[in-house]
Amino acid sequence: MREAARREWGPLYTAVRDGLAARRLRAIPMTLAAVCLTAALQYVQNQSWGYGFVQDLGAVRAVDPMWLALLRTPLSLFVPALDLPVWGALAQILIVFGIAEICLGRWRTLCVAYVATLGGTLYARLAIAAGWLPASEAYVVDTGPSAAVVGLAVYVCWRYRARFTGALVVVTMIAECVVKPNLAGWEHLAAIAAVLIACGARSAVRGIRRPDPGSAG
Repeated sequence: MREAARREWGPLYTAVRDGLAARRLRAIPMTLAAVCLTAALQYVQNQSWGYGFVQDLGAVRAVDPMWLALLRTPLSLFVPALDLPVWGALAQILIVFGIAEICLGRWRTLCVAYVATLGGTLYARLAIAAGWLPASEAYVVDTGPSAAVVGLAVYVCWRYRARFTGALVVVTMIAECVVKPNLAGWEHLAAIAAVLIACGARSAVRGIRRPDPGSAG
């Protein structure tokens, strides 16, 4: 059991431990900024004067024009759902974004988070247009931070070969859709699919760049 845990989480644990030991909180400045931004947006959108402001800046719905959805998508990563406790979103961002920032770097973390969120957003439009989801879902606000969190978790697991943990995340999201089939659940699966496609593309590019040892000479 100990050896299996070491194989599963050893490289990831070492990377996080060394990063925090070397720089402490300076290792996760983007994550701390994301937590503060999410908390601030939660406060503002719960005020009578701020709800419309946050919706106009960061709420993405399938009914929105595509250009407007793309403009709002970056900020939508940090707009928590109104019907869920904000501490859950803040904890997810702190842990998953923090691990990703240490292991992947700031810009790759943001890129993967954006790809995951955009994957969920585009799926919602496609599924509603194709009739896979009811038309009423077009007026539902996208998932917010959770799609980015799920996508980052899968990417980090792939990057550090934590295969069991990555598979567990995927299975959990599938179970979510089975137990409670709603737009958020399907967007989580779409976010995972988008990240897995990115992982496959990255592996393919690395395979092309890596010379075949048998071809030398």
